[in-house]
Amino acid sequence: MKSFNAGKYISQGWYKSFQPEYINRQWQLDNMEVIHLLSQADRELGKLDMYSEYIPNIDLYISMHVLKEATQSSKIEGTNTNIEEALRRKEDIPPDKTDDWEEIQNYIQAMEYAIGALKDLPFSSRLIRDIHKVLLQGVRGEHKQAGEFRNSQNWIGGSSINDAIFIPPVHTLVPELISDIEKFMHNDQLWFPELLKIALIHYQFETVHPFLDGNGRIGRLMIPLYLVTKGILKKPILYLSDFFERNRTHYYDNLMRVREKNDISQWIKFFLNGIIETSKNGIHTFDQILQLQKKTENDIRNMGSRGANALKIVQYLYSRPIIDAATVAAVAGISSASAYKLIGDLERLDLLKQTSGDKRGRIWTHQKYLQIFT
Repeated sequence: MKSFNAGKYISQGWYKSFQPEYINRQWQLDNMEVIHLLSQADRELGKLDMYSEYIPNIDLYISMHVLKEATQSSKIEGTNTNIEEALRRKEDIPPDKTDDWEEIQNYIQAMEYAIGALKDLPFSSRLIRDIHKVLLQGVRGEHKQAGEFRNSQNWIGGSSINDAIFIPPVHTLVPELISDIEKFMHNDQLWFPELLKIALIHYQFETVHPFLDGNGRIGRLMIPLYLVTKGILKKPILYLSDFFERNRTHYYDNLMRVREKNDISQWIKFFLNGIIETSKNGIHTFDQILQLQKKTENDIRNMGSRGANALKIVQYLYSRPIIDAATVAAVAGISSASAYKLIGDLERLDLLKQTSGDKRGRIWTHQKYLQIFT
């Protein structure tokens, strides 16, 4: 974009912090490669959005998308919980992984809270703070001003501020910089493509780094929420953390390139490529789900009178593809003995596979469905 100026480094005595320029202003696009990628990203996102309309009960499958996003976004921050572990109960998680597991659960709760809150609240700094509070509640970082913008200096990388890779603006500037982002979000007087707008918002949010902890997760979570708010997506079905995780070095390098060289175009191209690739992967995922759903319904139809209860279990598994006998009994409204018989039926149809070895507390997984996301 023409005349883009990211900001400048300001001496704070014994270190220099980066002070970004405001983004709530008119932008002029002059890069044909960006325009080409924008067109492609719009097309792929439109194809993905179509699935929101014709997949029955799409919210069942969105919960698994959110779970994958939670594990990948948290993985960027250093946690090591995979999807199957995240689906398990806390008591089934090894003690050394409990903290990571809890952070994943908080991310899921934060996303679910945000989706619900958008029905009553605008996408705003207030909502962002509320989401942050949910994200950090009861986990590592809960004492780092959960739900509040920071009132002290933070830094990125390095063991201390002395060897930090990047030092965000001083805390006194955070409120007005966040206010500028919020104004840019809702400024309908500026003609600027929404995908470029959220690309710029994400960059600016990560640069301001308004919280003492959780900035990366909040910044990535903002992307699908923004797209839903603007009507680009009907449902939150696009999550970029998997792309960012697989291209982690480029992700951080491109953000720093903007600050160091004012090269916003390279960041936007990276972001749009992420939209394109993630949309295509999302389309492929939904196609696989539809194929599996069709085959499953055909198999269940051949079960006769037991098919109704089997369908209840399969519907449950679409949102949570891991189950025990007690849950089967509760979901289907049957006795414990009948639950084990139903589990046996589903095992023979290859819809359930036992994934815990001992007889007590056995767990079964809908492996074919889980594999689509892993």
